[in-house]
Amino acid sequence: MADDQRPTGAVQSILELSAFNPAARDNPHPLLKAMREDCPVFRDEAAKVWLLSRYKDVRETVNDRTFVRHPTKAEEGSLSARFVEERQERGTSILFLDDPDHARIRQPLAKAFYARINRMRPEIEAMIDAIIDRAPASGPFDLMAEIAVPVPVLVIARILGVDEARLDDFRQWSEEVILGLNPVRTPDEDEALIRGASALDAYFAELMEARRKAPQDDLVSDMVQLQASGEADISDGELRNNLEALLVGGNLTTTDLIGNGVWLFLTHPGQKRSLMDNPGLAAQAVEEVLRYEAPVSITSRILPDDRAVGGCPMKARQPVWMSLAGANRDPDVFEEAEAFDITRKRASHVAFGGGPHICIGAPLARIEARHVYMKLFERYPDLKLPEQEMVWRTLPFFRGLEKLIVEG
Repeated sequence: MADDQRPTGAVQSILELSAFNPAARDNPHPLLKAMREDCPVFRDEAAKVWLLSRYKDVRETVNDRTFVRHPTKAEEGSLSARFVEERQERGTSILFLDDPDHARIRQPLAKAFYARINRMRPEIEAMIDAIIDRAPASGPFDLMAEIAVPVPVLVIARILGVDEARLDDFRQWSEEVILGLNPVRTPDEDEALIRGASALDAYFAELMEARRKAPQDDLVSDMVQLQASGEADISDGELRNNLEALLVGGNLTTTDLIGNGVWLFLTHPGQKRSLMDNPGLAAQAVEEVLRYEAPVSITSRILPDDRAVGGCPMKARQPVWMSLAGANRDPDVFEEAEAFDITRKRASHVAFGGGPHICIGAPLARIEARHVYMKLFERYPDLKLPEQEMVWRTLPFFRGLEKLIVEG
């Protein structure tokens, strides 16, 4: 839709749909609904990106292997081009790599990662149980601080084999490194990003060397051994970057999945009752949380050539951003899309993206969220949400609570 065809009061910039806009931070869904209905293929000339919000367009695009991801392939001056790291020597994680490098790194990493998750599932669930059991027995407490933050960082730390005495450091470094996914960072945020990245680089370089000398029962040991045997054709820098990406991605977004889910169940008590009355709904409940209030709001691809997307002609190198949150409430695909209903069998959501770049941590996030919901409501069957102001994270294109006061 051209600029002069946009409805009066329509969104003029993609940033208006992000946490920079207080209205979108509190509740982005009315804005996304209006965009999906009135301008489902939107051109932001200032940001030099397209935005898709219909499910069909988003799903087709994330699954299309001909699109590319690396920011250097994006139109100069576009929002996507700003994702290029300031410190080029660090290299790029699989999040932004294209084939053949993407497949060369992701395939052995994913194989080792998933094997370790499957082997460790009882241990993962025991870690979750212990954290929930340590939470206050009664009275108000911050679920984010007591459960949603500690669970994912401990789980990914145990899987990787990092020093669990430094969990606070890992959380802080993760918060700093994820600023790399904010394309409109401030100078202070640039400094924080570099500080966190440097700390993680130094830590993982030392840990990888230690595991080469004395392997342990952890993912870092698995990967350096695959390197040594030639089964993983990955350089030290590539391995370090992607182990760091697992640590960062493995705790921040899962924290938000846990927090968002608990908030939804407490604001929809009938759904909480359905889950507790029928534990067989647990897996479906996680999928409905992901559809309805996913931690990641947007993903992107870059056009390798001139083509039409969503019925609109586009040019090579133009970035195509996709509203996962908008697609996941598309009424053409999801009946009663604005209703949070764990009892309804629905089409597959796109909360984890799709195609070769589908979230590598999706299986672990599902395990953690499912067990937290069940264990939490088992321990606190009368858990309530006292009156409070809900404060959502200000990181653009992510969706999660700063705190969530609950009462046991």
